[in-house]
Amino acid sequence: EVQLQASGGGLVQPGGSLKLSCTASESNVDDYGIGWFRQAPGEARVGVSCISASGTTTYYLNTVKGRFTISRNYTKNMGYLQMNSLEPADTDVYYCATKVRPTGSGLSPRDYDYWGQGTQVTVSS
Repeated sequence: EVQLQASGGGLVQPGGSLKLSCTASESNVDDYGIGWFRQAPGEARVGVSCISASGTTTYYLNTVKGRFTISRNYTKNMGYLQMNSLEPADTDVYYCATKVRPTGSGLSPRDYDYWGQGTQVTVSS
């Protein structure tokens, strides 16, 4: 089965950047979409961005559009989320996930089959 691990989080000042990585192991994820989600304590998990299996289709949460970029590397069996111009509102635990079947926007957590542990992103001065 697919094993996922999100990494790259940390503390960054407003306006700064972080690049999150999603490392997949045990199984190849070339045929799966990859999604990034974030969740604050006491709140629902929210889809941030996703990329199709082919890598040709992407979706973004409106509040991160233009600041975040999702990508993937098939050779490395990894996904990425480049986060620029970070804001305090971006502070959350970020999760990566994969889904077997294509869905609408791709940003619904319930559509995803495999999940990694989260990585904390804190944006503060």
